[in-house]
Amino acid sequence: MKFAEDHNSANYKISGYDLGSIGINGLPHTHSLVISPMELLKDWEPSKYNELNEQHLDAIYAMKPEIIILGTGQKQIFPPAEILRRLAKEQIGYEIMDTQAACRTFNILMAEDRNVVAGMFLD
Repeated sequence: MKFAEDHNSANYKISGYDLGSIGINGLPHTHSLVISPMELLKDWEPSKYNELNEQHLDAIYAMKPEIIILGTGQKQIFPPAEILRRLAKEQIGYEIMDTQAACRTFNILMAEDRNVVAGMFLD
């Protein structure tokens, strides 16, 4: 098996995912979080996706994303209209997907040196 050296300068990388946790740099996190290649906000409120409101997006926008990913838990669930309006208003690309897919997509975009910010839920 060939291995390639990782030249990405990111401080935070998703190293794994299961139904109860997201691995960041090899350490498990069991609460919702916001991650970018350079920043990690542990214990992001809200703790559950159905509690998300547009003010919670402020933590994501503070990281100056080029693209936003929302990982909605085990299933892809689209957010309420006010959140979609806020995402559209900011004119930043976004994707809504289940958290497992969000973890994979985050790593791909990060490897492309994109300034991706993801809000991840485990419920």
